[in-house]
Amino acid sequence: MIRDTSAQDTVLTPAPAWRRRRWLVLAALLLAGALAWGAPRLWRSLGAGSSVSLARLSVAEVELGPLVRDVAGEGKVVAAVSPTLYAGNAGSISLLVQAGDPVKRGQVLARIASPDLAARLAQERSNGDALASESMRAEADARQQRAQAQSQLEIAAITHKTALNELARQSQAFEAGATAGAQVDQARDAVARAQVALQQAQSLLTLKDDATRFELQAKRQAVERQRLQVKDIERQQDELAVRSPVDGQVGQLFIADRMSVAKDAKLMTVIDLTQLEVQMQVAESFARELQPGMAGEIGGNGQRWTGRVSSVSPEVVNNEVAARLRFDGAVPEQLRQNQRLSVRVLLDQRDKVLTIARGSFVDEGGGRVAYVLHDGQAERRAIRLGAQGLAKVEVLQGLKAGDRVVISGAENFNGAERVAINP
Repeated sequence: MIRDTSAQDTVLTPAPAWRRRRWLVLAALLLAGALAWGAPRLWRSLGAGSSVSLARLSVAEVELGPLVRDVAGEGKVVAAVSPTLYAGNAGSISLLVQAGDPVKRGQVLARIASPDLAARLAQERSNGDALASESMRAEADARQQRAQAQSQLEIAAITHKTALNELARQSQAFEAGATAGAQVDQARDAVARAQVALQQAQSLLTLKDDATRFELQAKRQAVERQRLQVKDIERQQDELAVRSPVDGQVGQLFIADRMSVAKDAKLMTVIDLTQLEVQMQVAESFARELQPGMAGEIGGNGQRWTGRVSSVSPEVVNNEVAARLRFDGAVPEQLRQNQRLSVRVLLDQRDKVLTIARGSFVDEGGGRVAYVLHDGQAERRAIRLGAQGLAKVEVLQGLKAGDRVVISGAENFNGAERVAINP
């Protein structure tokens, strides 16, 4: 029976005091080193108030170099001249071409049969002939009436002359004592009556000429109006033959053969393949700087062509503006309508400019604030930006070459003045 373990106990000799002091000194040295190494980090953490991992941020360095501002995107080939043809009148249409057929300027592409217009044209021509006949009859009547008035004037002139002769005879006879004075007075009254009749005949002829002139002028104007009306209907009749306004190719057909169409209905489009342009959509912020004449580059089918901005739409649709580029020189033959091409327009190019990569910080806060990394912290700094490109932006104030700036992810800082950055 085992009573206790006293037989197994071993008496230990206590360690010397100098050995215990050595271990305490070593521990104190280790603690001091840890404090010396971690105190700055602890102080920065306490001063920053918060910390963010560097992996959650995008950082770029401020550089001094060239700044190229351009607009790049995808465009599609469109025809600079692509007229749409409309029906000049209602009727039944007969197509003479199909979509994709090459056409020449002035070539008849379709014909519209309009019985109503044909009947109206025949009626107006008949009315024109009737008015012309009426005008000629009025001219004949005018000549006849003038002849009568002229005859009355001549008779009045003869009567006046006869009365004058009679007065002269009676006066001679009275002086010779062969007749009474009453005969002379009667002859003198006859001359007065003849004079009045002559003046009335002259006035009647003048009035008849004026009336005839006005009447014939009205008749001629009526004939001219009718002639213009017939000419207008003939023009409408000619427009029933739909002709191509340009050399090109038939595009889209909006109607079918033998179809009844209304007046001004869309019929088809004609594409002028010799005047192709490339249309691209540009963000509204860049569209304000686009101007006709700016140089551009168009790429596709493994080739590159130079071009220039020909027009910029004044209308903004979905925060975008449509811009068109025209090829320098001849239009490439292998291009087709609506073909997709890459487009780049050069807005500005500068040398030796302080730049930084574009990031979300440009839009956040209006590009007036940036966080600069320094000694394990991100410090909030006021800046001023200048020209902006797709890849880089110009720095005008607040940064210098070599500064490392948080260009994306600064929203994690919640607007703090200083934030600790964990590796």
